[in-house]
Amino acid sequence: MRILQVVPWFSTGKAASGYVQVVYNISRELVKRGHEVEVYTSNFLGGKRKVKNGYIIIGQIKVNFFNYIVRHCGFFLTPSMISAARINLKTFDVVHIHDFRNFQSIVAQYYARKYCVSYVLQAHGSLSRIGSWQMVKWIYDAFFGYRLLKGASKVIALSNVEVEQYKAMGVPEENIAIIPNGIDLSEYAELLPKGAFKKKFNIPEDKKIILYLGRIHKIKGIDFLIRAYAHLKNEMNFKDATLVIAGPDDGYLSEAKSLVHNLGVSNLVMFTGLLSEKDKIKAYVDASIVTYLGPFEPYGLVPLEAAACETPVIVTQGTPMAEIVNRGKFGFSVKYGDIISLASMIHRVLNDEELAENLGKNGRKYVLNNLGWDRIVEKYEQVYEEVAKC
Repeated sequence: MRILQVVPWFSTGKAASGYVQVVYNISRELVKRGHEVEVYTSNFLGGKRKVKNGYIIIGQIKVNFFNYIVRHCGFFLTPSMISAARINLKTFDVVHIHDFRNFQSIVAQYYARKYCVSYVLQAHGSLSRIGSWQMVKWIYDAFFGYRLLKGASKVIALSNVEVEQYKAMGVPEENIAIIPNGIDLSEYAELLPKGAFKKKFNIPEDKKIILYLGRIHKIKGIDFLIRAYAHLKNEMNFKDATLVIAGPDDGYLSEAKSLVHNLGVSNLVMFTGLLSEKDKIKAYVDASIVTYLGPFEPYGLVPLEAAACETPVIVTQGTPMAEIVNRGKFGFSVKYGDIISLASMIHRVLNDEELAENLGKNGRKYVLNNLGWDRIVEKYEQVYEEVAKC
């Protein structure tokens, strides 16, 4: 099959993040299975960096980059994509549109409908009108969003939570397929021995690590974690754990450091900055627990990667990841903002070695048995074959 992946921005391998990494892994696995895959995307590469207009071949994936002339948050205006879609979109068997509120989705939807090419829409958790720019989202949906959903031959949800979001937007349940994200299992086939991360960052061997790994952004629940850690230390008198916050600054680092200082835990909290892939896995292996506490997280690779390393996780209730963690029995979920509950849950896991070991084994087993990309992409193939016949 000739398959077109449409995404606001694109990168590969370790440079990719979030759903962009998902798009890359789907495309790579489809190529392995003999499909012809192209990507339409903006030429955004992060920050103010751009790649040149045109296309490059990445592992037999043809990636077409279109110059963006306006960028606002995650919205990239790429007018040059219009002529390419007008000429070439008719040659594809199916179009897979990633994300929901973006210019690339509008263009792909228009020409897919014009040429009667079936398209699949995957919002990657972007449907809800929560957070900032709610009125703008309402306006977008009125002019484009509902049309995108109505015209899709199939929409893909990451979990039952997202199924309900699609249904609330008017999508019939029979048009929704649930396909979770996968991870690259080759990186976790043999786990590294414990101790390497602690040694590199001078963390005493007898200290347990509570790990946050991701962007240092206000929406990620880092303040919730810091306050719970301070409660664990100061109110529950638990001093055997270090809080490690690993990841690049995304506008919240100075505020997070101020909060740590004001709560009197500066000497027990470590900010590592961005970790290499090797150091990231070392961190998972050495951690006693990994937290993923953003209240609006649609899904996430961090809890799955931690589970692959036999490390228990704590996530936020009501999120898609809470559903996955519960199904795999490899961690717990807490109500966002409930500091005492989070501190108590962390304390429970850190104090009960048998519980932590069982959660870790459950997580690794669940991820290895269910979330390899070879298994995940089989489900995408089934969807593509179904809609291409329409």
